[in-house]
Amino acid sequence: MERTVETSSPMALEVPLISARYARQFIRFMERKGVRRHAILGDTDISSDMLDDPDASLSMGQVRQLLGKAEWLMGDERAAFQFGQQLDLPAHGLLGFAVLGQENPRRLISMIVQYLRVGLPLMDMDLSSTGSTFRIQLIDNWGLGDLRPCLTKIYMGSIHRISSQVCNHFCFEFDFDSSLEPEQWRSIAADCEFRFNAPASQVTMPLSGRPVRNDDTGLEFILANARSREREPSEQADETVMQVREMIMSQPGRPCTMDNLARRLDMSPRTLRQHLSTAGTSFRVLRNEIRQNFATLYLTDTVIPLDSIAEKLGFSDQAGFTKAYRSWTGQTPGDVRRQARDRR
Repeated sequence: MERTVETSSPMALEVPLISARYARQFIRFMERKGVRRHAILGDTDISSDMLDDPDASLSMGQVRQLLGKAEWLMGDERAAFQFGQQLDLPAHGLLGFAVLGQENPRRLISMIVQYLRVGLPLMDMDLSSTGSTFRIQLIDNWGLGDLRPCLTKIYMGSIHRISSQVCNHFCFEFDFDSSLEPEQWRSIAADCEFRFNAPASQVTMPLSGRPVRNDDTGLEFILANARSREREPSEQADETVMQVREMIMSQPGRPCTMDNLARRLDMSPRTLRQHLSTAGTSFRVLRNEIRQNFATLYLTDTVIPLDSIAEKLGFSDQAGFTKAYRSWTGQTPGDVRRQARDRR
């Protein structure tokens, strides 16, 4: 059975433990589910100012408050696992980038466990392996009680997202019940088996045998995406602007239009335009700012060809990209890439 402690001391519950970055990501996830920020933070010790502070940390007591308030607002018992699936390595911060560069599959799995123990120390993990098959068992060291299923699913979702780089099949076992059918769980993770009422909460995953790719444009896109998020101005508190930024950063190419974003936000283009104008900005300004940041990161941190960068950012050809980039920065993409190469 899963090892637990009975109750954590009141003093231990108040010690700053994890970065508020996780709470920010969780709030944004819930907002996309239609749950307002004030509904989650009400009657908790967590303020919006704390969430916007890049150096803030949450205590275990505050994590309990946040998850306890949010769990009954989720409405879908798969939501916690889905939130975990959004926690890729860059979402875990700078140490996550160090893990991202690991090429040895066995070492990668070990580093994932080691990092989560340090960066997200809400549950402990026991790692074992037989041949090329790994098993990670979760251990409740805080006496989480009713919140343990929610936190367990968050951890499992993140393990699934991160380890999918080297594993293509997962067997998740949970030591609690589910009212959903296995097919409903597989609808959010087709490469997984889900079993409930098991003796322990654990995941078993054989290595896929494919090499870890650290030089493809997918990883470079993740890197550029995460660094662009780090540059997001903290003063952008307006909810609509934040949502539009998130959508543009997730898909800065041709499908990113005012009409498409308005449709996803369930409002008319005119209403969206008014919201952005009230916040002192516009769709064009936001999109160009984000495309400029992405372009600069691609040019300085990757070797992606210029025509591919142009396509990724929604330009019809390289000439259009070059003209736009020169208007944003006063330099051509080729100049910026040469300067970055000379610095290296």
